[in-house]
Amino acid sequence: MQFRRFNNKYFVRIDKGEEIISTLKNFCTAEKITLAEVKALGAVDDFEVGLFDVAVKKFHGNHFQFPAEITSLWGTVTTKDGEIYLHIHMSAANSEGQVFGGHLNSATVSATCEMMVEDLSDRNSNGFIVERKFNDEVGLNLFEFMKNF
Repeated sequence: MQFRRFNNKYFVRIDKGEEIISTLKNFCTAEKITLAEVKALGAVDDFEVGLFDVAVKKFHGNHFQFPAEITSLWGTVTTKDGEIYLHIHMSAANSEGQVFGGHLNSATVSATCEMMVEDLSDRNSNGFIVERKFNDEVGLNLFEFMKNF
């Protein structure tokens, strides 16, 4: 992985063989990014995406192993219990143009992943931070808007 910062935006290149989620988490930890928007394009050949079934409060993952173009990768960086928390969704297309997507658990880059991370950590509105807190009713870690004293 390599990156360059331009004001509050980082252009990040994740290289062949690197796993996107772990690389992004390590990057955010090292750069002290606690609130950000993430966007990316690229190519993967091994990825797991899925959906959270609200009725049973369980995640259902789908694992794919084939060359695929990332048609969309978007998400947020926040924190939970002081640790980086990623919420990323990805769609990827196979050679026939079929698209598979959902919540991204893991993805291994096959060529490159060009990512833009917009760091909003220093721009918290009115002194608020965005933390994650588990919501029993939904069964997910939801945004919790907290005053930063």
